[in-house]
Amino acid sequence: MGTTVSVRKSRRALRTSAGISLQVLLVLLMTWVTLDLLGRAWSIIWPLVIALLLTTLTWPPVRFLRRHGWPPALAASLVMVLFLLLAAGTIVGIVTPVAAESKDLTNGVIEGISTVRSWASGPPLNITNDQLSAYLDTATEQIQARVGSIATAALTGVSTVVNGLVTTLLALFLMFFFLKDGPRFLPWLSRQLPGRLSTDVPEVASRSWDTLGAFVRSQAFVGLLDAVFIGIGLWIVGVPLVLPLAVLTFVTAFIPIIGALFAGLVAVLIALVFVGWTKALIVLAIIIAVQQLEGNVFQPMIQSRGLGLHAAVVLLAVTLGSSLYGIVGGLLAVPVAAMIAVFWNYLREQLSDSPPPPPEAPTIEDTTPELTPAVVDDDPKS
Repeated sequence: MGTTVSVRKSRRALRTSAGISLQVLLVLLMTWVTLDLLGRAWSIIWPLVIALLLTTLTWPPVRFLRRHGWPPALAASLVMVLFLLLAAGTIVGIVTPVAAESKDLTNGVIEGISTVRSWASGPPLNITNDQLSAYLDTATEQIQARVGSIATAALTGVSTVVNGLVTTLLALFLMFFFLKDGPRFLPWLSRQLPGRLSTDVPEVASRSWDTLGAFVRSQAFVGLLDAVFIGIGLWIVGVPLVLPLAVLTFVTAFIPIIGALFAGLVAVLIALVFVGWTKALIVLAIIIAVQQLEGNVFQPMIQSRGLGLHAAVVLLAVTLGSSLYGIVGGLLAVPVAAMIAVFWNYLREQLSDSPPPPPEAPTIEDTTPELTPAVVDDDPKS
């Protein structure tokens, strides 16, 4: 008898495990299908993501103008024009000082190459001019042998630039419509959805929008800290073009990993050209220190407070996103993790709201009429 009971329990446990495994497999299959569909529609999703990120930056002034009686189209147009002027001014602010110093920069690059050759010819390398010429000839032969692959890479680069321009234009158009018609979206979405979804989906979308805005603001603040600290360090060392380098650091802070690397390399190169090896190494140390402080202290703390995520979750999300999808994954990892947390918190709130208790059945005492004394009306007029 005991053996029969144990066999039944084992079969019941196996059926339960099989059911759970089947549900997990279905969830994984749906996740794979969803990611595959997102990958196929990436040419549309990527401009949409960029437009949403830019809209979170420009929505506060549009909201201010609309609250003061401006028509939505006019407010959105004005803010769009100001945003484009600011972006163009930033580019000009970076390019103009660099162009003004181009002659000195060219001479510095030539002197830097001569310095490297002189250093390489001495101990411990002891590379002679003949050896260096042989290395250059070998490099030239390698380049000539790979002309086809270089041309293919160049064509790929041109295609990437064209796709980038198309994405930028599409993102700007979407940004204008989001600024103009954004507040109408949630009421429209609520009318299109049936039943309880008409309440739940707009609520989750509203919270996700607030979370996305917090992410963009925190990223801008972190970029500002990087620009200020690195700019002060460059100014103390005596590196020229401090303001363009600080602006470049702030702009590239919105591009994870590659942005900080690019800005740091530019700063070190300019320091090497204008102020020599020693100060270039000092600049490199300053940039590494600021980047480590920003990546391990400032960014996790600020984003964890603004997004409601723990600092460790932020670090793990960026690491996972970067390893899976590169730069784009690193850029979107934190807001995606924050939106998942928003959805989970809302779901937990709905599940924790216990339904109201059912009414109790009436008892005999409740159904017995209460005997109260009759009220005697003493009014003689009645």
